[in-house]
Amino acid sequence: MNWVVNTLKSSVGKKLLMGMTGLLLCLFLVVHLAGNLLMYVGPEAYNNYAHTLHSQEWFVMMAETGLLVLFALHIWLGLETSRENRSARSQRYRVKRSKIPGRKIPFNVSPENYMLMTGVIVLAFLLIHLGDFTFNLTMPEELEGREPFDKAMIIMRHPVSFVSYLVGVILLGWHLAHGVTSMFQTLGLRHPKYDGLTQKAGPVFALIIAVGFASFPIYAVLTPYDPYAAPAAEESHGDEHSHQEEAFVVPSNITTCNLASPAADLI
Repeated sequence: MNWVVNTLKSSVGKKLLMGMTGLLLCLFLVVHLAGNLLMYVGPEAYNNYAHTLHSQEWFVMMAETGLLVLFALHIWLGLETSRENRSARSQRYRVKRSKIPGRKIPFNVSPENYMLMTGVIVLAFLLIHLGDFTFNLTMPEELEGREPFDKAMIIMRHPVSFVSYLVGVILLGWHLAHGVTSMFQTLGLRHPKYDGLTQKAGPVFALIIAVGFASFPIYAVLTPYDPYAAPAAEESHGDEHSHQEEAFVVPSNITTCNLASPAADLI
């Protein structure tokens, strides 16, 4: 087992582990995006998906804990490799240039120049996301007892949440644009024959993820839907029979009106 520990302590081992954690995080993003696309099917489909998922509380808790560990480990490895790279140089570069062949974006604005910063911001965005949807920290009273679809609409319609979600997913896409391409190289999946494809895989994947997740808050704001008009989840599971009986009870001291008369419109 010493060779495993020594490998993970080495610069190459840390980069390899960072690539593996990055791959797992990318798989999570794909699954999470696919599930959230049910919002476009309708409230019933999205609610059924959310209830089915959260019916296994142990699985949700394990998945969320694992996700935080992956993110924290991924960022720690990024910090470590960045520190080691700086320590290996006796002096800083006078001019920085991209190591990616054919890169047309200036290095001072290219994704690989901001990987650490965007990674930390994405982690902060994940914590905000968990605080909103899992722990109900931002709007506890408004979200109490709401169905998952209504809950998502209320959160994403909030101006602060709307802006933070858009900024978070844009920076996530900027991080993935270089991260996915770098992951192929780190895991030894690059080949001269397919370099053109692997170079494009990162930006394409980043665009799909960023546009996909950014579409949800935009959809929530533009959709003519009032989540506050929908009944709370705990109120919707009451005794339907008793509600039906109450609906047809007419007090004896009230005279019924002819529905065809104009006066009925005022009732």
